[in-house]
Amino acid sequence: MRSAGVLMMLMVGSAGSVSAQGSGPVVHHKLMPVPASVKIETGRLALDKSFRVAIAQHRDARLERAIQRMLARLEALTGIAVPRGSAKDAAAATLVVEVRGAGETVQSVAEDESYSLEISARQAVLKANTVVGAIRGLETLLQLVESDANGYFFVFAGIEDKPRFPWRGLLIDVCRHWQPVEVIKRNLDAMAAVKLNVFHWHLSEDQGFRIESKRYPRLHELSSDGLYYTQDEVREIVAYARDRGIRVVPEFDMPGHATSWMTAYPEYASAPGPYEIIRDFGVFPATFDPSREKVFKFIDRFIGEMKKLFPDGYWHIGGDEVMGKHWNENPKIAAFKQKHGFKDNEQLQAYFNQRLNKILRKHGKKMVGWDEIFHTDLPKDVVVQSWRGQESLGKGAKQGYYGILSAGYYLDAMQTAAYHYGVDPLPAASGLSVEEAARILGGEICMWGELITPENIDSRIWPRTAAIAERLWSPRELNYVADMYRRLEASSLFLEQAGAMHVVGADAMLRRLAETDRIEPLRELLRLVEPLSLGQRQGARRANQLTPLTELADIARPDAPARREVMQMVESAVGDARRGAAIDERLAQEFRHWRELRAQLEMLAQRAPRVREADAALGALVELAAAGEEALGFLSRTEAAPKEWTDTKLAMLEQAAKPKGLLRLAVVPAMRRLIEAAGGVSK
Repeated sequence: MRSAGVLMMLMVGSAGSVSAQGSGPVVHHKLMPVPASVKIETGRLALDKSFRVAIAQHRDARLERAIQRMLARLEALTGIAVPRGSAKDAAAATLVVEVRGAGETVQSVAEDESYSLEISARQAVLKANTVVGAIRGLETLLQLVESDANGYFFVFAGIEDKPRFPWRGLLIDVCRHWQPVEVIKRNLDAMAAVKLNVFHWHLSEDQGFRIESKRYPRLHELSSDGLYYTQDEVREIVAYARDRGIRVVPEFDMPGHATSWMTAYPEYASAPGPYEIIRDFGVFPATFDPSREKVFKFIDRFIGEMKKLFPDGYWHIGGDEVMGKHWNENPKIAAFKQKHGFKDNEQLQAYFNQRLNKILRKHGKKMVGWDEIFHTDLPKDVVVQSWRGQESLGKGAKQGYYGILSAGYYLDAMQTAAYHYGVDPLPAASGLSVEEAARILGGEICMWGELITPENIDSRIWPRTAAIAERLWSPRELNYVADMYRRLEASSLFLEQAGAMHVVGADAMLRRLAETDRIEPLRELLRLVEPLSLGQRQGARRANQLTPLTELADIARPDAPARREVMQMVESAVGDARRGAAIDERLAQEFRHWRELRAQLEMLAQRAPRVREADAALGALVELAAAGEEALGFLSRTEAAPKEWTDTKLAMLEQAAKPKGLLRLAVVPAMRRLIEAAGGVSK
């Protein structure tokens, strides 16, 4: 939605203060997100077939379903047949869930999500004020399961927990590429596993309108290619999310990004039709006409229908990237602007938003929109979602507006988990007062739909999103990146157990591409390479809605493991003068492996020609391997490499850093560190 080139420039400057290694303490557990206060002690509460759950104080169907889901996952994890019924005697139960009340009838930004968890030799006791708090605590309990030769157990723990921010969301764009109900559900399960609490559902766009309207049926009949959610499916997903403590905020984009609206109902457009669904991606001129009353009557009736499906108190209007071309070309709109004294299209859009806000308030909704909706004439309860960064967010907070951050959380930028982890909605140096800081509600991760399908969407979202979820839940001071990655590895398995398909989905795509189940060489390749960002991809080979997304670049996962693994080996090799031959041999073996990998994949390509997509990356890896071996030679002889050699290899690295087809090499930073060290270049 936000144009890719501008977005990348904005995001580079939006990172917070977390360094490459961070400065926070190492935590001695695998919890993610880390609780506000946690103490892990020596000891174990055995987990066996005698496990029983007792519910104390408040009991309702939602709480019971949450406990049953937890028990099913516990059973799948351990293989132990766990009894599903509740124990009548709390004193004899292994787990006591004590909840004071149901919480809000319609979950809001003010819902109490706090809980405490005590695990001792006698039993585990989970306490919460609301069912949502209990749901959060049950996820933490599952992460505390450990095993050894003697079986499964819960570690002793004392936890007091609550979120740092009340708005912790994930946007999924289902318009540019359709995502079926089962995809949404499994990602809701994964969201709950890392304590995200807002599903931002992007439902209208230039490329499609994805919801059934009984009042305006042409919207889904003409603008969806037959791919839309029925109203019963919407109710099902909203209920499914609520069961997991997740709010659903719909986004219906207006006045721009509106081609799907105008394809169905061109009479509300700023320029005459006909319109048709756009297959390309970008910013397009179709807009609602703010000068006509019938436009607002249409929107009023549409929201009146849809509000029955979406009980949440917030409603997202989009509001971004209004091109203005059709407004400028329409004489009636020009006359309307002159009559009302609007000097530009920004003021015209502010008028549109004011009218739209009155409609939303009439229907009991509060407006959310992207940065472009910000205007001092809007009421102070409007929420501005910032794709521009913390400075823009802070500016709004100082003027009394609520905000949520998305800059730095765009998953299609294919950044590392460490990068996203370093982006804080409220950095320590924000300069905001306590009152102003309270208006920063949190953040939302954005999964835009240009390059995702039901097969690869999970691998684009997970596990990186778990790191952002921690940034939004856990204390600001938690910023030790190396330990984050240790826990992220455990979180990836936890997410898979919760239903995410970020691992198995990629393997299935590899098997199809290779036409064999012997995909180990391709897995090894994907350990070393990463996909290009959306902006880079569109610059290299433009994709549209009809492009098959089945190439290696569509399977490769962001933040490839070798980025960190090879860097760790290099740092060991160059940072310890007393290093033994074993350290150098590990790197030498890595370099030999790159050459062998090229030979293996060349053989595979003889019967699976699509493997040739990796040729450029493999060629560059072989060159890097040769340079790495030479660098190790200089280091082992404790002599600095000649300047000419160093300059030549650094120039080669500049070429290696460029896209290789639709892939990029993840190991270039580590190799630059090695070559600079061999040449005596300061770090």
